[in-house]
Amino acid sequence: MAQTPAYGERQLSPDSEIWYSLKYAIAASSGFQRWQLERDAQLQGLRLEQQVQRYLRETLETLAY
Repeated sequence: MAQTPAYGERQLSPDSEIWYSLKYAIAASSGFQRWQLERDAQLQGLRLEQQVQRYLRETLETLAY
């Protein structure tokens, strides 16, 4: 018999699980934390997901040069 998730539990797709894990691994990195400190005022009010996305975008733009 299949179990249904308890109230408040969410089943994530495999891609969502990967993004969730990756997002928190990035947030724990020293590079991200340094980046956060440098942009403290610009990041006010942004969710962690938005901050990680901005960090990744800026990092990739830098690498593209």
